[in-house]
Amino acid sequence: MDWTSRRSTALHGEVIVPGDKSVSHRAIMFAALADGESRIDGFLEGEDTRATAAAFERMGVVIQTPSPSRRVVHGVGLHGLRPADGPLDCGNAGTGMRLLAGLLAGQAFDSVLVGDESLTRRPMSRVIDPLIAMGAAIQAEQGGRPPLRIRGGRRLHGIQCTPPVASAQVKSAILLAGLYAEGTTEVHEVHPTRDYSERMLAAFGWPIEFEEGWARLQGGHRLRATDVVVPADFSSAAFFLVAASLVPGSVVCLPAVGLNPRRTGLLDVLRLMGADISEENRREQGGEVIADLQVRHAPLHGIDVPLDRVADMIDEFPILFVAAAAARGTTRVRGAAELRVKESDRIALMARGLRALGVEVAEHDDGADISGGNIGGGAILSGGDHRIAMSFAVAGLVADAAVRIGDCANVATSFPGFIELANRCGFSLDSTTG
Repeated sequence: MDWTSRRSTALHGEVIVPGDKSVSHRAIMFAALADGESRIDGFLEGEDTRATAAAFERMGVVIQTPSPSRRVVHGVGLHGLRPADGPLDCGNAGTGMRLLAGLLAGQAFDSVLVGDESLTRRPMSRVIDPLIAMGAAIQAEQGGRPPLRIRGGRRLHGIQCTPPVASAQVKSAILLAGLYAEGTTEVHEVHPTRDYSERMLAAFGWPIEFEEGWARLQGGHRLRATDVVVPADFSSAAFFLVAASLVPGSVVCLPAVGLNPRRTGLLDVLRLMGADISEENRREQGGEVIADLQVRHAPLHGIDVPLDRVADMIDEFPILFVAAAAARGTTRVRGAAELRVKESDRIALMARGLRALGVEVAEHDDGADISGGNIGGGAILSGGDHRIAMSFAVAGLVADAAVRIGDCANVATSFPGFIELANRCGFSLDSTTG
């Protein structure tokens, strides 16, 4: 699937983005391991999250779908999962695979985790190594890449560790293994990351201590069923925050967006660049802070992105690169080496794509310098990366000529219905299937 994005007039209206992907993954997992029936509202109907739900159904969990974006999960308890009849397919979901690795390390049966071509290229050693230190037995391909073969029946023990890479997925995998471990599991972070797992474990009744950059729990407890309302996904909202900031005359409202403080680094950075984004009706929902975001067009200027915001916006860097390309002056990014091992090498692909549109980009190992001011037309490849495809769709709104984006099918993994929603608020975006 290829897209063509063209210059648009002002964007207007209310944009209701899908549910948070990170919360949706975790809600299915914890509800499956809980005692009793849990209801999930706002579940993201994406391929990644459906893959996670399908994995648990294959392990004996009954999951009902009474209506779109709703799930009723009949939990089987911490030790009630059954072995699947073959490999568990995580699709494109790095979150699903890494968290499942921690959870499955404590089961009595063997498991194999596989993924699509993109996920199979992503390194898993950062999860495998601490799990092995807890007593797990996990084999991977060369370079720590999937498939992951997890041997069951291992006796896990709690550890105290500081992963070398700040990653909520790694932290969560260790904590999930800690549910099955003897003693205390404690994770310290080199930089604080999002705390979705900690908040949700507490909501499901597991005794856990956590604060910024630190979490600790003990094994031997139970999860109790609870209802979860998934907030709107900030990463999905980010494309519209930038689009409305860039297109003159735009005013867009995004209701009930999750504002977990470890997730919203882009919000701070856009405001430093001059964006006009306000928060209304700020409240708490299921342990997560949410608010209605209103964004108006405002001229942006380049900045040096603060290092202390990098870990809190690692998924939003592709769209930040587009904002920087349209801003006045130079934007400098450092400390983002994690972008090299996401669904693609996002630094390389964004730099290559922006250069194809006439933007000057100096690439570095852990970031880039983007000289903004004008975006031209042209053709780019997304590399099958959903966030890169959607980011260049935004670039086309302010480009001098059409922007053609190749290989966009994977957008369905995180944002089904993106084209329809985008065009309703004023995008000029077409798709073709070859």
